[in-house]
Amino acid sequence: MAQLCVALVAGEASGDILGSGLMRAIKARHPDVRFIGVGGPLMEAEGMISYFPMERLAVMGLVEVLGRLRELLKRRELLIDTLIAEQPDVFIGIDAPDFNLNIELKLRQAGIKTVHYVSPSVWAWRQKRVLKIRQGCDLMLTLLPFEARFYEEKGVPVRFVGHPLADTIPLEADRAAARAELGLAAGPVIALMPGSRGGEVGRLGALFLDAAQRLCELVPGARFVLPCANATRRAQIEQMLEGRNLPLTLLDGQSHVALAACDAVLIASGTATLEAMLYKRPMVVAYRLAPLTYWILKRMVKSPYVSLPNLLAQRMLVPELLQDAATSEALAQTLAPLLANGAQQTDSFDQIHRTLRRDASNQAADAVLALLKDR
Repeated sequence: MAQLCVALVAGEASGDILGSGLMRAIKARHPDVRFIGVGGPLMEAEGMISYFPMERLAVMGLVEVLGRLRELLKRRELLIDTLIAEQPDVFIGIDAPDFNLNIELKLRQAGIKTVHYVSPSVWAWRQKRVLKIRQGCDLMLTLLPFEARFYEEKGVPVRFVGHPLADTIPLEADRAAARAELGLAAGPVIALMPGSRGGEVGRLGALFLDAAQRLCELVPGARFVLPCANATRRAQIEQMLEGRNLPLTLLDGQSHVALAACDAVLIASGTATLEAMLYKRPMVVAYRLAPLTYWILKRMVKSPYVSLPNLLAQRMLVPELLQDAATSEALAQTLAPLLANGAQQTDSFDQIHRTLRRDASNQAADAVLALLKDR
């Protein structure tokens, strides 16, 4: 058999983690495989020849994308031409759907097998995108089981591979060790996680701190930890803390240690809710968007839930307080009882963790190689 050539494109740090795990698993089966495309430091460490730095693709937000649109389109065009010339055995687009789905369509038309790893939220909104996925994708790899069911109904070849976080996070986290690491004494500990982006922290940061102030009255001896995604977020939170007297420890990163150490979490909707669930910590989910954005999304979103634990359970397992319902008083009143009585949430969390724990990288590698077995 000729040397296997695999092309991959990842657009941000989470994709770099997924890509490097998948590359390792493919290498274990095909030691002389060649990897080309675009990846970050972890994928390069596994032997990827990256055509340009992955950071050039990591753009968040509509306005920011507009500023870089010409560059992104030019890079994509060049990438398509280069890959068609290289003729890899398979192309794997990792997340970054707005960038990768077009590449997949063009390469598949040129006779190259295509895989998309990590489903965009088509089941929730802009469902028409599934038509483009069906045209451009030989195989969709999903991290969550309900996503796979959606694609099966729409006639897209799909494989549920499980979630890498479910593989890496232990089924039972060591709370005492995490507390010792953070120097926290006995007593109730609440993690505040208002998001990792500036806009999220701008909308939720002060609200979460107000709720913490109220929790101090409701929960005697309560302490708080707040992991900051980076130095900029930390400075943003420090500014909000001026004039407040809260028993709060700010952490640099360390969100997993915070989750392992705490008794309950006040958390922004997003991937972090999945992490909190895997750490089996009872939570209250909050989110606020700009009023116009919320009004538009409310009409577009097809799902009854916004948080991953509820989507996975297919029921309202964790409270979701959105937009005007997310007041500091409501957040505190909803969270306080969970410190003594969070088991009705966490018992279900354990079951979901086991469902998602499937050795994702190896599952994904098997699925990709099965697609190529008749090459």
